[in-house]
Amino acid sequence: MFVEKVRDIAGLYLNPPDKAMVLCVDEKSQTQALERSQPILPLRPGLPERQTHDSIRHGTLSLFAADDAATGKVIGHCHQRHRQQEFLKFLELVDDAIPDDDQTKLHLIMDNYGTHKTPRVTRWFARHPRWVVHFTLTSSSWLNWVERFFGKITTEAIRRGSFGSVRELQSSIEDYLKRAQQRS
Repeated sequence: MFVEKVRDIAGLYLNPPDKAMVLCVDEKSQTQALERSQPILPLRPGLPERQTHDSIRHGTLSLFAADDAATGKVIGHCHQRHRQQEFLKFLELVDDAIPDDDQTKLHLIMDNYGTHKTPRVTRWFARHPRWVVHFTLTSSSWLNWVERFFGKITTEAIRRGSFGSVRELQSSIEDYLKRAQQRS
């Protein structure tokens, strides 16, 4: 089973079907809005960058993202919670963002998280026949290209930040998404 799944997903990346778009979808859930008690001390000759260990936690949010494997363009949206309702709203957002030409299939790579397999989500996919779902195996989310995007946004926009509110964190994420679109 493992080899077949890896071949299926790697095959989509390396040789996607004609008239198809490969989208890698996942959620970066429970992203914390942390406000540092002191600013980060910069790198200096002989000293690494330093930061305090303590911070004030102002709440969390979840970033839903769909990464186009061919172009690297990312459609992302933040939600306060991480449930099937938010996932369905995100799927609608992605569906609306990609023109429907009646021929292009959208191959969706995602993990086996429970939210992705609820009856409501399954019915949504049944009503949207242009979507073809490919699940990674449990503990194999590394197969999903969007995980690389989550790593980049974490290191470039979240980890070193200081956010006084969830709204500030969301603004930073949205700014990063805009900049990422301009680079693609």
